[in-house]
Amino acid sequence: MSLASVPPAAAAIELYFEALHECDLDKFDQIFHPTASLFDVTDGAFTAMPVSDYREVIRLRQSPASVGQPRDDTMISIDFLSPDMAVAKVRLRIHEHTFLDHLTLANIDGVFRIVAKTWHEV
Repeated sequence: MSLASVPPAAAAIELYFEALHECDLDKFDQIFHPTASLFDVTDGAFTAMPVSDYREVIRLRQSPASVGQPRDDTMISIDFLSPDMAVAKVRLRIHEHTFLDHLTLANIDGVFRIVAKTWHEV
């Protein structure tokens, strides 16, 4: 799919899927704002993580692409709070794990970037 042919917020979601499937840090740095934070609650334990910590997780992870795992991801919905702010609900598989994510995107200097991610393994 050519990212030039899709709306900017949808292109940002596609870049997110590519970055995680390939564990590509250049794409990761393009999609996540450097001040982004990530959040989860599992079994009553709250996790808040700066994007720099998540970047290290991605750097150390064997990419699904490198082991031949086909991409298994979808944008379930996207809700625009304004022309420059959106929240997307997505589902994706990383190895044997499937996640639901809510991604808060902000149009910063003409580019949609993730500024917050809330996730949960399903």
